[in-house]
Amino acid sequence: MDMSRFDAKFKNDETGRRAYNPKSLLKIILLAYSRGILHSRKIERECKRNVTFMALSCWQEPDHSTIAAFVSSLREEIKPLFRDVVLVCEEMNLLGGTEFSLDGCKLPSDASTRWSGTFSTLQEKKEKIERRVAYMLEEQIETDKRQGKDGSEESFYRRMNRSLASNTRK
Repeated sequence: MDMSRFDAKFKNDETGRRAYNPKSLLKIILLAYSRGILHSRKIERECKRNVTFMALSCWQEPDHSTIAAFVSSLREEIKPLFRDVVLVCEEMNLLGGTEFSLDGCKLPSDASTRWSGTFSTLQEKKEKIERRVAYMLEEQIETDKRQGKDGSEESFYRRMNRSLASNTRK
């Protein structure tokens, strides 16, 4: 995956504090999304207390405003990268798989179209993943904008279910 597009935007050798490595920021954002965390303040909190986030961020603690600015300013560059990561995970059966095996047991099988398909099916999966990635990026940006206005946060899963329900009606 080509990460060079991020490097030029995060060189700050002349003045000010050194910029956070964009690869580290991308890793922690992707991990946060995979765990349903779409709020920059919560991502910041995880970087301070969760050892997985700490390791991915190289023990740096990016501020919520840094995370929010990174996502909102580079959303178009982030979308194809995250889409590719999700496609690789899907190809490796890492997303919601129900695959299991039993030693020495032979079970009848059926060639399911879910696991084999055409290029149009693959294109549909790709477009669905792109829509989900775009939704997650937009949701984080909107949540960051709303944060502080009303003080309450609706559950991520409740918003996600409402979004999925409205998408199926269309």
